[in-house]
Amino acid sequence: MATRRPGAMPRPVEETALEGTRLYGIPNCDTVKRARTWMAERELDAAFHDFKRHGVPADRLDAWIDAFGWEALVNRQGTTWRKLDEATRAAITDAARARQLMVEHPSLIRRPVVEWADGTMTVGFDPEAWERRHPVR
Repeated sequence: MATRRPGAMPRPVEETALEGTRLYGIPNCDTVKRARTWMAERELDAAFHDFKRHGVPADRLDAWIDAFGWEALVNRQGTTWRKLDEATRAAITDAARARQLMVEHPSLIRRPVVEWADGTMTVGFDPEAWERRHPVR
């Protein structure tokens, strides 16, 4: 994994190669900010994919649903979920319906989703788990 200058945030996805760690999310999300700061403090190079600017990559969303299950990806704690009407929320009963709604409303995806350079994936920011993955040297 390449390193960069201390404190630098992961670069936008369009500026980096397709290899290595990729962090998906929304830049103004507090959890994504904490995750990006955590990576920057450890000089971990990660491409950043902004859901708001670039949308949700369909093939990646399918991979995440396969890896985590749609239930783990739908963020039921956020304001986007709370703003949905009750009928829409109640209609999310399977992967196909959840996928459609996550494409329409990327803010419904629990963030960040990280595809690590070693091929593993995580959803959400768990500093302790990330620290075990990349201990401070």
